[in-house]
Amino acid sequence: MKHVIALDVGGTRLKAALVGINGELLCEDQRDTIRELGPKVVMESILEFAAELRAHGERRFGEAASAAGVAVPGIIDVGTGTAVYAANLGWRDVPLRSLLVERLGGIPVALGHDVRTGGLAERRIGAGQGIDRFLFLALGTGISGAIGLGDHIEAGAGGLAGEIGHIVIREGGLQCACGQQGCLEQYASASAVGRAWAAVSGGPDARDCVRALEARDDRASAVWEDAVTALADGLVTAITLLNPRTVIIGGGLAEAGETLFTPLRTAVQSRLTFQQLPDIVPALLGGKAGCLGAGLMAWDLLNTLAG
Repeated sequence: MKHVIALDVGGTRLKAALVGINGELLCEDQRDTIRELGPKVVMESILEFAAELRAHGERRFGEAASAAGVAVPGIIDVGTGTAVYAANLGWRDVPLRSLLVERLGGIPVALGHDVRTGGLAERRIGAGQGIDRFLFLALGTGISGAIGLGDHIEAGAGGLAGEIGHIVIREGGLQCACGQQGCLEQYASASAVGRAWAAVSGGPDARDCVRALEARDDRASAVWEDAVTALADGLVTAITLLNPRTVIIGGGLAEAGETLFTPLRTAVQSRLTFQQLPDIVPALLGGKAGCLGAGLMAWDLLNTLAG
């Protein structure tokens, strides 16, 4: 059976799968990234995991993987196949594509940004099916986005399109790792909600804040309202610039369901004047989006090489 290798590299978890020609997950696995051991160890663990998947595919399906796709965070140079900068992994200028090609016996390898890869999966087999213009957001450790145009994800001139988390929504506000102050992800990411909740309650994370919110804790209500307000402010800017038909939201914070979506829709609508209100919907693929998108990238690469 024809298949490809898919890798979704995160700061704490490495997810991997073998993906069939129609985007189906034939098998999947994961392991800790253990970034504390350093970037070289992390890189070697990724290469080893990929090689194990290749061997597993050969045993199970009687043939080697046709290609591989890998989704990584940070700044990606798709042209050269280089992970230019990934703070969560301690990477700078890692020739990821060439290393994987060598370890996997010369098969073609597609490289992409993790959130934009997830957006591709949502477009093809998730919440974006049949939608010609959409914005996909992942609310996790930070906030990043993917701009869906037709059947593809717009990467931008330098591969940085969709970085909505670094829209400044609070001038002179909280310091961001990017060097700016007041970025959206400092107020509306899962990490930001967790920090704000810990400051007022000592609670461990955003999930605990949601539980307290559902128990009608006034402190949690205030923290949540601040986050929703910030997210609505950022979305209005994106909606004004991009005019998407649909906004798809995934990531850890989206797991709150209508606790997030109901007030967010109201907040966005109240801020719009001439702009068209898009549908604001949850992502469908959850934590599998990155792997599925990486597999789709690999199949797209094979189709390009064959065409």
